[in-house]
Amino acid sequence: MLSPSMQEALNKQVLMEAQSSQAYLAMASWADIQPGLKGVTQFFFKHSDEERMHMLKLITYINERGGFAVVPALEQPTLTFVSLKKAFEELFKHEVKVSESINELVDMSLKEKDYATHNFLQWYVNEQLEEEKLARECNDKLELIGDDKSGLYLFDRDIMNMGGEGHGNKKH
Repeated sequence: MLSPSMQEALNKQVLMEAQSSQAYLAMASWADIQPGLKGVTQFFFKHSDEERMHMLKLITYINERGGFAVVPALEQPTLTFVSLKKAFEELFKHEVKVSESINELVDMSLKEKDYATHNFLQWYVNEQLEEEKLARECNDKLELIGDDKSGLYLFDRDIMNMGGEGHGNKKH
């Protein structure tokens, strides 16, 4: 059984994952209307799907442990960005915030001696390491490219292969 405090904390994480999915969906829609960003658009759509899977995994866990997973109301995400670089800066900041939230949950699970939840959260810890690394790599590449249009073309073409072997194709 989950403690009431752990259930509440996990439900807050459900909200964060749902907001992440919506934020990346909005980024995908924005990228989709920019000329020449089809790879980036696919990347953001895929990322949105991944975040939704993270949310569903939490919902299943909460309910399986005798809690009640609450499907949250969501605020409107940012819809437009001044540049691709700004969109990826937002993505990185957001991933760092998610990592901090997961770390707080891990800390709470240890304090409550809830080792099942601690074990469950290790998947999220590892996932966030990958997410932050990928976001950092994207930002580094965009920094190198600057205003070079041919560099942006290559970035768009190669983005679906970034993030190491099979990132995003893992079973959730």
